[in-house]
Amino acid sequence: MNNNSILNIKNLTISFGNKKSNVEVVHGISLHINKNEILGVVGESGSGKSVTAMTILGLLPEKNTFLEGEILFNKKDLLKDSKNNVRKLRGNDIAMIFQEPMTALNPSLTCGNQVSEIIQHHLNHSISKAKKETISLFEKVKLPRSRELYNSYPHQISGGQMQRVMIAMAIACKPKLLIADEPTTALDVTVQKEIMLLLKEIQKETKMSMLFISHDLGLVSEIADRVLVMHKGDIVEEGSAFQVFKMPKEDYTKALMASRPSLDVRLKVLPTVASLTEKSFKPIEVTPQERALKHKYLYTKKPLLEILNVKKEYYSNAGFFNKKKIVNAVNEVSFKIFEGETLGLVGESGCGKSTLGKVILQLEKATSGSIKYRGKELTKLKTSELRKLRKEIQLIFQDPYSSLNPRMLIGEAIMEPMKVYRIGKNDRERKSKVLRILNRVELDDSYFNRYPHELSGGQRQRVGIARTIAMEPKLVVCDESVSALDISVQAQVLNLLNELKDDFGFTYIFISHDLAVVKFMADQLLVMKDGKIEEIGDADEIYANPTKEYTQKLIKSIPKGI
Repeated sequence: MNNNSILNIKNLTISFGNKKSNVEVVHGISLHINKNEILGVVGESGSGKSVTAMTILGLLPEKNTFLEGEILFNKKDLLKDSKNNVRKLRGNDIAMIFQEPMTALNPSLTCGNQVSEIIQHHLNHSISKAKKETISLFEKVKLPRSRELYNSYPHQISGGQMQRVMIAMAIACKPKLLIADEPTTALDVTVQKEIMLLLKEIQKETKMSMLFISHDLGLVSEIADRVLVMHKGDIVEEGSAFQVFKMPKEDYTKALMASRPSLDVRLKVLPTVASLTEKSFKPIEVTPQERALKHKYLYTKKPLLEILNVKKEYYSNAGFFNKKKIVNAVNEVSFKIFEGETLGLVGESGCGKSTLGKVILQLEKATSGSIKYRGKELTKLKTSELRKLRKEIQLIFQDPYSSLNPRMLIGEAIMEPMKVYRIGKNDRERKSKVLRILNRVELDDSYFNRYPHELSGGQRQRVGIARTIAMEPKLVVCDESVSALDISVQAQVLNLLNELKDDFGFTYIFISHDLAVVKFMADQLLVMKDGKIEEIGDADEIYANPTKEYTQKLIKSIPKGI
């Protein structure tokens, strides 16, 4: 045993099922984290990264989980320790930043109360002192209007802001070990960089150790001291960040790194881990001539969607003497999108990207301005007319798990809207179509009778895409639809979205904080800041020669550690 270690995991095996029949998902792995060290863990969805982290804190369901081995925290085996002792460690000595803040935060409590509660419980602070400390933490993690946000509920803030509340909660008691499971998934590149600097600063100040799990290899290479690469429940490579990322030994590690979208080269198809490990991938670049021909074809037609001076205002109680304050979430935005085009929409958290998407989908009403789809003014349509049009304008959600009914089989979830819009003559015909669509998104027939909890994040996102295809839409809004996916599954899904675009004639509005992903997908790029358009034009041209200081800042913030 390493005397400098704060955590030692020895021969850990994790299985799910029952005593007669169970499936082993982690196969006797051993790892250690030294005091004052950041250990990065990378690997594809289903490799065992998150389930190992959950085991450390005893967060897996006891009923169907079987564990073997040792998890020694400060030389005490957490697998043999009492539940009460492990409970005392959580949030105090060992804290965790969860991957999905939408499901990790309590929707019935304000954000401030959720953090204050932990401070009061573990540090015995008074209510007023805990509130003061919470507001200070909110400022530390770069939350805007920290005093106002203290009294806000999770549903009233953006995904990126929710993740920052989670980070504030995790670091509140200055833990000895911080487990960060995809801590920047919902954050834009600039805030991501600020959060990473903050975590490193806190780690340096408090000498805490960190287990940093992420599918963003560039991010891991910039923050981690040592790196583990996991694949199908095994550790396949281990070493310093420099060794693993600059001189990888294993083909799997090399393939994992090569499947990241590039800012330098535009490829027709992204490489996946499977294609690279099988040596079957041949990169084909999109030439400037091909881009010019495509643009000439796209922009000689009438626009599919026209946005003119669209404004969306919200009212906040943050003014003096409870006077309502107007917040311009979307402020005089105008652009056109053409059939067969992908418009990339980027900007920091809170810039108005998702709000603009909701306004286009008529999930929220614009305060003023015009939204025309095929020349028809959407803002003046009756509810019955709008309901008919919803079939043509669809949304692929950011969080596939919360968008699926946990009690409904996957096949039923896809068939349900088909019934509403009378797609297919009967259930038999609909089921046949759903099975074809599932196969199209690389899910076999067995997935029809599975529940959402039985699928990985990447598989659930494919189900979300399948449900969208089933509606036979013309315009698809992808709101951070690949942000929660690991690098290899992300490459598969992006390739799939482009294939479907060609096969079905889809037009995409692709909202994302990941500029490298948007560069691969987008024909036209729209950069938003504070509700306004900061820059708009050809995607390649903006990436090569950004004219605005804000756009330059976004591009410079992309992790370039590898």
